[in-house]
Amino acid sequence: MIGFIGAGSIGGAVITGLVKNGFDANQIIVKGGRSNRTQLLDDQLGFKMVKRVKQLEDTEVIFIAVGANALDSVLTELKEIAAGKLIVAFTGNASVSHLKQALGEVKVAHAIPNTPVKVGAGFTGITYSSDFTDDDKKKIASIMGYTGQLVEVPEAQLGILGTVAGCSPAFLDVFIEALSDAGVKHGLNRKLAYDAAIGMAIGAAKLAKQSELNVSALKDEVTSPGGSTIRGVAALEEYGFRNAVIKAVDAAEG
Repeated sequence: MIGFIGAGSIGGAVITGLVKNGFDANQIIVKGGRSNRTQLLDDQLGFKMVKRVKQLEDTEVIFIAVGANALDSVLTELKEIAAGKLIVAFTGNASVSHLKQALGEVKVAHAIPNTPVKVGAGFTGITYSSDFTDDDKKKIASIMGYTGQLVEVPEAQLGILGTVAGCSPAFLDVFIEALSDAGVKHGLNRKLAYDAAIGMAIGAAKLAKQSELNVSALKDEVTSPGGSTIRGVAALEEYGFRNAVIKAVDAAEG
């Protein structure tokens, strides 16, 4: 049995990804917030809803998916039942040391999922406390595996990994929208333009993932001398596309 505290954007996405990809909803207990968002999600997925953190007492793993402002109050409530459980926090400011300080001798982890976990295609970075055993890590991996990739990294790299994997879906959405706008400008209807741009993004990402070539070499395969693609790439460089992406990551990192 696993528990969730919070079912907002990220918590809800992880829960949805779990259930939609085969995890038994009857094995999930969710303590939601004050809005009806958790109830609406429960109507779709069929997990068990509770009103108090204490009602997660029978779970083995608890995922914390609340905003930064609510984290400390949640940890105070959770401390009463945390002994013997694995605690994984998705909250941005939930460092391992912060979790340890609040919960005491409890095994904790800090993870940053991205929204594609909702469709089983997510990328989640995670850092474990030093007392996590290999079996503990396998247990978390077996759960999060329903939502996509889980990668262990040092906590010092978790923030930038979260930015590259977690903020970039929004960056890609902006690119897809702009590419679709260009298609409409040149005569495609909106649906076809969106379908083409999204299909390209999915296919190009799958090719990049499966190919033995790096993305630079894959780009070179498409850019024939004097052709339309290299002219387009040159225009991206002329108007600062590469630098804009780097600056977007810089801005997100703060």
